[in-house]
Amino acid sequence: MTKRILVTGGAGFLGSHLVDRLIEQGHDVICLDNFFTGTKENIRHLLGHPKFELMRWDVTDHFKVEVDQIYNLACPASPVHYQYNAIKTVKTSVMGAINCLGLAKRVKARIFQASTSEVYGDPDVHPQVESYRGSVNPIGIRACYDEGKRVAETLFFDYHRQNGVDIRVVRIFNTYGPRMHPGDGRVVSNFIVQALQDQDITVYGDGSQTRSFCYVDDLIEGFLRLMNCENFTGPVNVGNPGEFTILELAEQVIRQTGSKSKIIFKPLPSDDPLQRQPDISLAREKLGWEPTVTLEEGLKRTIAYFKAVLENE
Repeated sequence: MTKRILVTGGAGFLGSHLVDRLIEQGHDVICLDNFFTGTKENIRHLLGHPKFELMRWDVTDHFKVEVDQIYNLACPASPVHYQYNAIKTVKTSVMGAINCLGLAKRVKARIFQASTSEVYGDPDVHPQVESYRGSVNPIGIRACYDEGKRVAETLFFDYHRQNGVDIRVVRIFNTYGPRMHPGDGRVVSNFIVQALQDQDITVYGDGSQTRSFCYVDDLIEGFLRLMNCENFTGPVNVGNPGEFTILELAEQVIRQTGSKSKIIFKPLPSDDPLQRQPDISLAREKLGWEPTVTLEEGLKRTIAYFKAVLENE
């Protein structure tokens, strides 16, 4: 059945891939974005499509639309961008959630919140399960994002309990793929851009900290399954449980790009988590979901994308 769907942050890295999938499925999609980190390039191929509507708007400002479903993806997600204006980041998470939830309540839409593994902070539990409450520094430089997303989750569950709003909450772990911003400071894009330009690859700390890297197509599949799953609110972890050290990632990028780059080491940033790996037992059980794209294959596709971007600059 065709639905009318709002995607906030729809011109961003994840949002644009989600919009593509929804339009492929035949839905009418409204993309709301203020273009702080999103870009028209990500959705240019959809401009003029009869099922696509673009709304240049900031999610922190009140808005009205008539929709059946809402995906709230609006928020800068890389440290470079969310620390640029920390207060605005908190406002986007908190006021954006309030505006989206108020709309969902009014029009009786199901609403999806893109939360994050950062709600776990620098975890004492490994791998991270949904019942773990996290270890977050509330006054650190990453708190604008971590605590903003935690408060957004609080608001979602309070609207659900108090007003019966039909919610879905996903906790996203490190995701990569085409349409990542070349300058967003995230480890995969950093390493690929540096390697393609034969620059030194910057590893923070000794490179032994671990991350789990999920390819964007796998993540979006998880989103769709959660949104369309009955009687399950989440929160649920969606990410790839395959764990790699940052050094292993750097070496794999150098190998795949054939780069002459050298690896150099710099001090670890404040509050940077040492381990990040999802326990996806709940996603397997409730959504029948698990990732299918290997890191090797995902990097190959992402490197090809960045190569094209850099050649066109």
